[in-house]
Amino acid sequence: MDARMKKRARVSLRRKRVRGRIKGTATCPRLSVFRSSTHTYAQLIDDVHRVTLAHAWDGELAKEVSKDTPARRVAIAHRVGALLAERAQAKKIKRAVFDRGSAAYHGRVAAVAEGAREGGLQF
Repeated sequence: MDARMKKRARVSLRRKRVRGRIKGTATCPRLSVFRSSTHTYAQLIDDVHRVTLAHAWDGELAKEVSKDTPARRVAIAHRVGALLAERAQAKKIKRAVFDRGSAAYHGRVAAVAEGAREGGLQF
């Protein structure tokens, strides 16, 4: 097994371990965060009915933050969380379960969580 396959296996196990402990419902959905090398995505998922209730990504907000801003991607991730919380409030969702996926709770993932908390979501 080469190094890439080992890394994918570790990431997959980490994701399964995190998601095996949490489950989203219509009243308390799962706030799933995915971070690629360039973008940050967040969505509220009802696992019972297998439907996405709300979503946000940084492509909607990239022009709002200046390119000269230090930690630009973290600032944009914070706004992604706030935007998702705003969309959740419109659908009368107040609570969520946080799902960091296979990423560590650090940097952009933590910024999405903080933005969602400041926007009014509780988890």
